[in-house]
Amino acid sequence: MPRHASFNCAPLLASVSRTFYLSIRLLPRQVREPIALAYLLARASDTIADRAEAPAEVRLRHLARFGEAIAHGDTSQLAAIATGISSPHAGERELLQKLEPCIDWLNALPAFDGSAIRSVAQQIIRGQSQDLERFAGGGEVIALPDAAALEEYTYLVAGCVGEFWSDVCAHYLPRYSDVPLPALRVLGREFGQGLQLVNILRDLPADLSMGRCYLPADELRAAGADPAALTADSARPVFSCWHRRAEVLLDSGRRYIAAVRPARIRAGCFLPWHLGVKTLRLIKEHPPLEAPVRVKVSRGVVRRAVLLSFVAAFSDRPLSGKERNLSA
Repeated sequence: MPRHASFNCAPLLASVSRTFYLSIRLLPRQVREPIALAYLLARASDTIADRAEAPAEVRLRHLARFGEAIAHGDTSQLAAIATGISSPHAGERELLQKLEPCIDWLNALPAFDGSAIRSVAQQIIRGQSQDLERFAGGGEVIALPDAAALEEYTYLVAGCVGEFWSDVCAHYLPRYSDVPLPALRVLGREFGQGLQLVNILRDLPADLSMGRCYLPADELRAAGADPAALTADSARPVFSCWHRRAEVLLDSGRRYIAAVRPARIRAGCFLPWHLGVKTLRLIKEHPPLEAPVRVKVSRGVVRRAVLLSFVAAFSDRPLSGKERNLSA
């Protein structure tokens, strides 16, 4: 996978994602290729957007180049990205070096796959670009203005992925779900938003150190909190509100998994959902602004999640509260 690409993408996937690579391996053959490529393109744009060593205007320029390459299949500007963006992560460096074969792969896919991937990639790049423009000032901490801005951000960088996943799977897999596709897309969108919101809550201290606050400014002001001097106590009312929102969104993920039929898809979706639930629980027990280190599930939890995913492929029991407690 893919047969026509000039590189074996499996090691590259494994090097840039510990958990998503496991999910990819579980997917049915028909959908594995477009989903794997979409992930690599999204991870590449994320690498470009996150390299704080490069000025924001440079990263915006490279994101625009990458977006043009995805939209039109032109690889002539990709070498400039690989030379203009550096990463301490070996897998990310290799990914940036292999953008051209990724675009060649995209160009060789069937029309449906290519269109779906281009659409989701453009939305992700739009969200990343808006993020860079919003926080480009540097220095003082800037917060998102309101809940609508946070909901839009989680949609653009993750919720649209749930819609893409649903579209591709429903296209290729007969009787993917008895739930109508429009309703399934809503659950998929909220599933993706929930996973992104978990990341936002977990990474709050690191983002604040870089001048970014994803908790809405109007809600912080109403709670008497200052984004520039946020503490665990001052942030708690707003943080708790969005923690509850993440729980609601992840419950949409549970409903999504329960609604789909193919065993491999259920297993592949269960992994990120289960790890998201576990991470959200850790965040509640160890609030990020109080924890000395970044909250992260252990390798043991990941291994247990893999085992549970095989049960979830055929049973809803791992989705129940009882089973989640047993696997804690």
